[in-house]
Formats: sequence, structure tokens, C-alpha cells
Amino acid sequence: MRIAVAGLHTECSTYNPVLAREADFRVLRGPAMLKDDYFNFLTHFPAEFITLLHARAIAGGPVERAIYDAWKGEILDGLRAAMPLDGVYLAMHGAMFVEGMFDAEGDFIAAVRQVVGPNVLIAASYDLHGNISQRIIDNLDIFSTYRTAPHIDVPDTMRRAVTMLVRALHTGVRPMLAWAPVPVLLPGERTSTQDEPARSFYAQMHEVEEPGGVWDASFQVGYVWADEPRATACAVITGTNRAAMAEAAGRLAQNYWDIRHQFVFGMQTGSIDECVDKAIASPTHPVVLAESGDNPTGGGVGDRAEVLAALMHRDARDVIFAGIADRAATDACYSAGVGATVMLHIGGSLDPSSTPVETGCEVVFLLETFEPRLREAVVRIGGIELVLTARRRPFHNIADFTKLDLDPRKAGIVVVKSGYLSPELGPIANPSLMALSPGVVDQFVERTERLHTPRPSFPFDTDFAFTPEVKWSARAG
Repeated sequence: MRIAVAGLHTECSTYNPVLAREADFRVLRGPAMLKDDYFNFLTHFPAEFITLLHARAIAGGPVERAIYDAWKGEILDGLRAAMPLDGVYLAMHGAMFVEGMFDAEGDFIAAVRQVVGPNVLIAASYDLHGNISQRIIDNLDIFSTYRTAPHIDVPDTMRRAVTMLVRALHTGVRPMLAWAPVPVLLPGERTSTQDEPARSFYAQMHEVEEPGGVWDASFQVGYVWADEPRATACAVITGTNRAAMAEAAGRLAQNYWDIRHQFVFGMQTGSIDECVDKAIASPTHPVVLAESGDNPTGGGVGDRAEVLAALMHRDARDVIFAGIADRAATDACYSAGVGATVMLHIGGSLDPSSTPVETGCEVVFLLETFEPRLREAVVRIGGIELVLTARRRPFHNIADFTKLDLDPRKAGIVVVKSGYLSPELGPIANPSLMALSPGVVDQFVERTERLHTPRPSFPFDTDFAFTPEVKWSARAG
């Protein structure tokens, strides 16, 4: 069996003013994909995989239209050249927003379907923070999404999608899709599967799959910072038994609706000032303070300096702040060299709505790299060691710090631009705090402008009734 592999994988806040361009993506092409850790699991399947192109980036702003069109065209040309095909596997995120276009995944998947025709099976794997539309459902045969947030089951989900595709091709049984939208749109920080009620909600997926004819039960929390018509939660079921699929989709949709008021933040929250005061006063360490409104892995810009200003105002000590994206400030540190004292204008280089900080700094560490875009500098401002980066990036892993000669486990306060904490930072937090800070991924989602989001929708609207409606793929017959 011949299976083509491709994908465009990113998450885009429609409130983010910074376009995602080619340099922001990690692009794999051709046979190199099978040698990469992300896709080498494919070699364990009894199939011939024709790897085309996969572009992946951390969350951010809208994707530049020209690069989307170029990559889409390259993938479609690759599919035409690879025909005849038995199947297609698309490794996606599900919350891509291309400038000037709603439902980018719908556009991309429909184009793939048009090239390969109605008889080729198409499977997709998604992030649970992706958004679904009828157009997407109509052009897929198989679907599976992550069941954890933070996402520790990415490889499992990708294998699940490919396993179903290989099963269908081997047996000749053609599955179909059903889905049930739920008018609820909550941030990931309130729906983490580390906390209740999401933990128990996602634990039931295997139970839903037990009846015969249900191959996969998936549930999309959706992506709240995309103001577009498909932004909603939904259940998506892959299977062969219409009755069992309809029951599963309706059950999950109703269950999610029933628990909508129970979703709360999984750690202490407060304003920037409240969280900084608590961090400084804490008798236990390290305090890990997440600056949620500027979280680059949620679609934030990553260059706001309000938390830095609050720490400086209080003369905070023993602080590691990782980090602020500011290419000009980072380059100035490299020009000055380790040991130099420099005056820096920090922050506000990408998001014009943020307030920068002007201060003198001592350059204490420069990451060795030949690529200017990968530069990272550590500067000391009083008792604060601040990481400056030339590009937007998160600091989720201990190695992100230690390569800069920083150890978050020994710090008094660790500040990261994040929402819920990563699997490596969460266990060291003593305690964890989340600042409900300003930014393009504002956790106060009720105050975000909604021009295209379906209404009524919770939590933007609260006084309305809901009864699940199961919808079918046009391919379900």
C-alpha cells in the first residue's frame, strides 16, 4: 500500500499582529522526514510511505499567504507525482489561520481531496486545541486528536491515526466520520487534562470506543484565540457503525456541555502585581510564575516586558526570567560581549501595544551560534537574570535553561511566558503561579473582540440552552 505523508502544523492567534513567515517554520521534505524523530515511527508499518513536505512552527500570528500558497502547491504537486496512492496521512495542528482566509485547514484538506480523488483514504491527526469545520469533516475518512494537555501523547496520536489508515487499507473496510459541535470555547489553561474535570472527561475516551464500530473517539477543546466561524469545541468520531458513532458523539458533546462551569485554572492566578508580590513573599522555592497573556506556545507575541518592570520595581532577587524576544536588544548584547554593561530598550519590538523597559544591564552569557536568528543572551539587572532571544520561543525544558548556564531548580523565582506549566517545569514549581497578564492570548477570553465566533457560545454567552446535533461527513453516504 502506498501512503503519502504531508502536513502544515501551527496554531495562530487572530489577535497576534506578527505574521508567521518561512523562517519561523521547521520544514522537512522528502525522505528526510522518515529519518526525523517526528516521523520515524512510520517505518514500523507495513506500507510504503511517500513523504512530501511537513512545515511546523510554534504558535503565533497569521501565516503569510504567499508561503501557505507555495507549500500547499508543493504538496499538491507531490501528490500528483506520487499517484496512484492508496492513502494520505496529514499531520496537522488544526488552528492555522492564513492571512485573508478563514478555515485554512479546510482549504488545504479539500485541495488534497480534489487531487487524490474520492477513492483514496485520508487520515489526519490533530492537536485538541484545533478547530473543526464541516468542510474538514467532509474531506477526511479518519481522524484522531491528542488526549492530553500539556501534550505528552503526540506520538501516540500520530500512530493511532496511521494505524487506523493501515487497518482500513489492509481490510478494505472504509470508516467514516461523525461530529457534534458544542458551543463552548475555553482556553487550554482552564481545560488542562492534568486537572479536573478535563482529566476524567478525556479518560472516558477508551470507554466510548468500546462499542463495536467506533474506531476512535476524539474531542476538540478548540482554539479560543482564533476569532473565526469554526471556533468551537466538538466531538469527532471515526468508525463504521452509524448508531454507535452517533451515540458516542452525542454523549461526549452533552457531557462536555454539562461540565462547562467546572473548568477553572489549575493553579493560583492573579494580576501581575499580585503574582509578583506572592512570588517574592513565598517561603518556598522555586516559585514558577507563568506570564499567560504573552505565551508564545499559545499564540502570544513573546516580547512584553510588564512582568519584568514589576520585578524591577520591587528589586526582586534570585530571579531567572526566560525570556523576552527582542532581536535588537539581543544583538546589542552580542556586539558588547560578556562582561560589558549596556543600556537596553527591552520589549515592545513586535507587539506595539506593550510597554518596553529601558535599563542598564550586565551581559553575563552569550549562546554560541553561527545563526543570528538563534542568538540568546543572558543579562543581569540587579537580582534578575533575564534571557533575551532573537526569535520568539518558549522555555519549557530544563535543558533550555542549562544550555545558558542557568539552573531553574536553584532559583528563588522562575518566570516563563507560559500558561499551564510544561511536564518538566511543573514538578519543580514550589509553588506555581499564573499571572493573568495582558497580551494577544488573554486568559480573560470574555473581553476579547468577537466578530466571527459563532454565537451564542459559552463563556461569552451564558443564558442559552443546548442539545447535541450529530453531523455526518459527506463521504458517510
